[in-house]
Amino acid sequence: MHIAMLSAEYPPRWGGMGSTVFHLSAALAEMGHKISIITRKGMDKPPEINGVQVFTVSWKKIPMEFTRSYGKYALRKLKKINEINPVDVVHLHCPMISWDEKQFEKCKKEIAPVISSLHGSWLGERDGLFIASKYKESAVWANPNDLIMRFTAKRYAKFENFAINHSNICVANSNATREDFLNRYSTPNDWNCKVIHWGVDTDMFLPLRRDDEDDFTIYSEVRSRFNVKEDSYLLLAVGRLAARKGFGMLLQSFVKVKKESPNSFLVIVGRGQLRSRLLKQAKKLGLEGSVFIESSMKFDELALLYRVSDIVVYPSYYEGQGLIPLEAMASGTPVITVNHGPLPEMVDNSVGALFTMGDINSMSEIILSELNDKSKLLEKGRAGRNLVSEKFTFKQNAIDFLNLYQSIII
Repeated sequence: MHIAMLSAEYPPRWGGMGSTVFHLSAALAEMGHKISIITRKGMDKPPEINGVQVFTVSWKKIPMEFTRSYGKYALRKLKKINEINPVDVVHLHCPMISWDEKQFEKCKKEIAPVISSLHGSWLGERDGLFIASKYKESAVWANPNDLIMRFTAKRYAKFENFAINHSNICVANSNATREDFLNRYSTPNDWNCKVIHWGVDTDMFLPLRRDDEDDFTIYSEVRSRFNVKEDSYLLLAVGRLAARKGFGMLLQSFVKVKKESPNSFLVIVGRGQLRSRLLKQAKKLGLEGSVFIESSMKFDELALLYRVSDIVVYPSYYEGQGLIPLEAMASGTPVITVNHGPLPEMVDNSVGALFTMGDINSMSEIILSELNDKSKLLEKGRAGRNLVSEKFTFKQNAIDFLNLYQSIII
């Protein structure tokens, strides 16, 4: 089968969408299928995968509007690819590609049926920013993309409406995302929308082998980099340094954690424009020397950090699914996250804990409660790894999507 995937983000370093497209295409190629990826010019050069060919197209570097220009050029490239090697299924990754009704119908008529993956909604992203503003996250509208989204999300949501009304099948990455579209958009009465949770790389994200001498050496070396001694706790938070991710509230919560558990340290890893603001906030809160912010880190280094942390905290105000909790769980590290949106679909008390979104005391109390029982943390870490291995793998994603592809091929 020849599957064409259109994704504005590729390869993995470009967020969750880039990661899922990379790993799904690799898993499908390993099963013997041919994959053509059409993405934007200017992305990092991806690792070569047998059976996967990557094409790049132009796009206008205008916030939000790039989704239209990329969509137009991607369709042109798709048509040329199809002329050389007929495509069986077209897989769009929304919302970062915006097709109108004519483009969808042209694709279905002249090329192949369409599956649209719904990674989240523009209206949901915008609401996440409003929630961040409500809880006084710093620089909510400092990012030009976020500022423009505030005023244009409704306009670009109409293209998501085209996707749900003109795709052969839609696939939401969580039940929360599916409900989001049902509640916000004009879904047809016979809307065919499945739910497939994305998996993570269980070969890269592995638990620490606590009885292995080499792993113990790495454990000590990595933790000592952040002044974490043998009797101390390392908390990790990962995600783009943007207001929507809730790191400002995490810092406020960590004040109480640090007061009750002085030997606790927090590392935040993520790219973005808020690093200096967050460091200033940490200093103002009296957390200097206890909070570290890493703006750049290779995947293998991040995997090590997941592995040697005691807890991963994920305080995001909005996610379509959110892969960070699964990466932590695959690494054998318990997760503390919000009792909101899609997060409870992956995290419960058996693998971590949930706190009330926007409630600083709830977050700090849950963190302290988890830190008080280290043996319980190890137990939850093992349970998290087992859960990811059973339910959240790219191999299973490939099987599930392949079944959907085959169901719409005429």
